[in-house]
Amino acid sequence: MFEAKRVEIIIEAVMERQISAVLTKSDVTGFTILPVLGGSGRSGHWTREGNISRAQGMISVICLIAPARLQPLLEAIFPVLDEHIGVVSVSDTHVLRAERF
Repeated sequence: MFEAKRVEIIIEAVMERQISAVLTKSDVTGFTILPVLGGSGRSGHWTREGNISRAQGMISVICLIAPARLQPLLEAIFPVLDEHIGVVSVSDTHVLRAERF
């Protein structure tokens, strides 16, 4: 097993194209985008059916990267998040095939 970083970005669905472009430009070769059904934040509880943003929903973008690539990726993501609802979390993980990340 090899060390890796799991980066999860929860952001307004309208930003999907921009986040995908940043990941691609940062040489992230694989990521997953999932719809977020609901949750709770500073403004309280919300659901996908509620009007939480101009996009009418949120997405979760998940990628696994080599630890050395984390800081450049976070620096590339920050301008996209700066003016939008969103949160980034990073956690340590392990992968079986390091050459894929």
